[in-house]
Amino acid sequence: MTREEVLAYAQDRYGAEPEYLWEKFPTGFVLRHQSNRKWFAVSMDVRRDRLGLEGDGLVCVMDVKCGPLLSGSYLDKPGVIPAWHMNKSQWIGFLLDGTAEDETIKELLEISYDLTKGK
Repeated sequence: MTREEVLAYAQDRYGAEPEYLWEKFPTGFVLRHQSNRKWFAVSMDVRRDRLGLEGDGLVCVMDVKCGPLLSGSYLDKPGVIPAWHMNKSQWIGFLLDGTAEDETIKELLEISYDLTKGK
């Protein structure tokens, strides 16, 4: 999935609109719950070499809450990486460059949404 496809999916599935919070990082955004305002996803462009990836330039990364028990089972999947900017024991990341499988992205978004929805 691309950034645009994930945003369309999040709007359709969760009613979540991207919030662009950082003037310094105009493509970075968060997705929040409408009810409690908690983040369930954060996305940013990161240099490929900072992630240990081959090639030049930037790649769009999305971090989602996952928890330590589940993250280990996802880290061996294509395009799934340790969280870039969030707590690595509670969050996991995936690439929005077509590397991560669509179903994996949808599963991780659902897990994150459920973990952050509150009581």
